[in-house]
Parts: sequence; structure tokens; C-alpha cells
Amino acid sequence: MEIFGDYTLRLVAFGSAVLGATSGVLGSFAYLRRQSLLGDAVSHAALPGIALAFMLTSSKMPLVMVVGAAFAGWLAALVMGVIVSRSRVPFDSALGMVLAVFFGFGLVLLTHLQKRPDAAQAGLDSFLFGQAASLLRRDVVTMSILGVGALIIVVVMWKEFKLLSFDPEFAASLGMPVRKLDGLLTVLLVLAIVIGLQTVGVVLMSAMIVAPAAAARQWSLRLAPMVAIAAGIGSFSGVVGSVVSAVVPKLPTGPTIVVVLSVVVMASLVGAPDRGLLWRWFRRGSIRRSADLDPILMHLFALSMQHRDDPEHGHSVAVLRTMSPADTDVTVALEKLADRGLALRTDDGLWAPTPIGRREARRRVERESECRS
Repeated sequence: MEIFGDYTLRLVAFGSAVLGATSGVLGSFAYLRRQSLLGDAVSHAALPGIALAFMLTSSKMPLVMVVGAAFAGWLAALVMGVIVSRSRVPFDSALGMVLAVFFGFGLVLLTHLQKRPDAAQAGLDSFLFGQAASLLRRDVVTMSILGVGALIIVVVMWKEFKLLSFDPEFAASLGMPVRKLDGLLTVLLVLAIVIGLQTVGVVLMSAMIVAPAAAARQWSLRLAPMVAIAAGIGSFSGVVGSVVSAVVPKLPTGPTIVVVLSVVVMASLVGAPDRGLLWRWFRRGSIRRSADLDPILMHLFALSMQHRDDPEHGHSVAVLRTMSPADTDVTVALEKLADRGLALRTDDGLWAPTPIGRREARRRVERESECRS
């Protein structure tokens, strides 16, 4: 209670919670669209915008810094889009080039600013790794207004963003302005990044975009719960990281938040139901203990090998019965395989092995061939 009675800690914890929630929500869409590294490029590209904003205004007001960072981040995203659409350079190469050029330019500007008489008052080097302890009330207010505004836009445009994330071609066929929606989502992602630069810094901000969404994806297969879980994970990590950095002397807040977030991601990857490593290990053990299911699984695998172009091509129960002993209950065995994630029933009532089932069958074939040799 004495710790939470500290005004600075409450301010930092609240600002980190707002940052975590905003990053988790918008990072989920970037994660699903396979644009997670876009946050890395935008966060690094925001550095020259911060430096230029200070050079032009000689002010370190939060709104001025946010506007400069947002403009530079938006410009970096625009340059990447132009490079990918107008040339044969792939997205990852364009991202790497833009990140290096903008970040290098930002470091040059910071070096130049250090030679100015007001360099001590600038304190712009804190944006590299963040300095959450320097957050003021006005900083948190600005973060909260921008973060809540971004979340409201997400709620209003939920259906459009959802369709854009999963099936942009279908969205275009419905007449939706896909390019404008994509640009709006990119702008919101840039906004989520720039409000956290003073807390986490340009170097670690990409973790706030990627990690909550990656952890939440392990706990849910639906978009709405995933976004809610990502927001909760981001807020939880921000608050816990702030408290831990306040308890342990000389422990920076930004890196501590990222470490807490990494622990949550690792726990999710290991212990999440259905998708966690422990769950898969237990399920694989139960599979290996079910020897009666081996013949049916191997039959499905053998049939799938006849359709290499379409490994999920379905086969009827009658075909599997002809390949199995007379006393085998093929239907029950198939249902058990489906419960264990090794087989699936197609829309037309046929059966096919899942990717996990094919890997398990292939592993058994390789093991048997090694024993024979």
C-alpha cells in the first residue's frame, strides 16, 4: 500500500496500462495481417520525427513530440508501401531498408542536438530506451486521450477491420475501400507506437506491439476474445513492470515491462490449452498410448499420400473399413482421432488426416524404417 501511495508510481503505472491496452488491441490486427514487424520499423522511424520536432519548435511538449513521431512513422509506412507496390523488393527487405535509413538519420540528428546549448534540456536520448519515471501528468493525459480515441475508432470500425484482417479480397468485392481502411489501420498502429516511445523507447516498442497479440493468440481462436486478452496482457505487463521497477532500485521501467511481457508470452506458449507445448506433449503421449488407433491413422496417411497436391482430400468410412480388420470399429476410431486433433471430417462427410496427424504418421513410418535397418 505504501508503494501504491507513491504519486509517481501511480502515474507511471496508469500510463503503462493505457499503453499496454492500446498496443495489445492494435497489435492484434497487425499480428493477424502478418505485419508485426511494421511496428518495429515505425518505432525506429519515429526517432528523426522527434528530433526534427524539437529542432523546429524548441519544445518538448508531449503533443509536439507525438506529432513529430507520428508524421515520421506514417512517412516510413508510406515509403514502405510505395517500395513494395512500385518495385520487386519484398516487404521484409523494404522494411529493413526503411528502418535502417530512418533510424540512422535519427541518430545523426540526436548527435547534432547534443552540440546545441540546450542539449541538456532536450533529453531526447531518453526516447531510445524510454524513461517512464519522467512521465508527467500532461504526458499521461495526452497518452490517454490518444489511446482512447484510437480504441473508439477500432470499436466503430470493428466489422471493417475484422474483414480486412481475414479476407481483404472479399472486402474489396463488397465495395469496401480496402486501401483507405488499410491506411487508417496503419495510422492507428503508428499512433499506438508513438504514445509509448517515452515509456518504452523506440528500440523496445516493437515488443509492445507483437508480444501481447502473440500471447493472446495462444488462448483464443476468435478475434474478439483475442483482442480483449491482448489488451489485458498489455495492461497487466505495464502495471507489473512499473511496480517491479519501483521496488527494485535502479531498474529501468521500460525494459522491465518488456521482460514481464516476455514471461507472459513464454507462459502462454507453454501452458495455453489446445495450443500450448505442454498440451501438445500430453496429447502426443495419449496418442502414443492409443495403439488401437495406429492402423486407422496409418491408413488415412497412406490415402493422403495418393493426393499430394491435396493432402486433406477426404475418404469415406467404407474405404477405411475395407483396409481394416473386420473387428475394428472404424467410426469410433475416427472420432477418437478427431478428438486428438489427428483427423478431421470434411464438409461432405469424408475423413482426412490433419497436418498434426500426417506428421505423427510420418514420424512412425520413419521410426519403423530405422528399426528395420
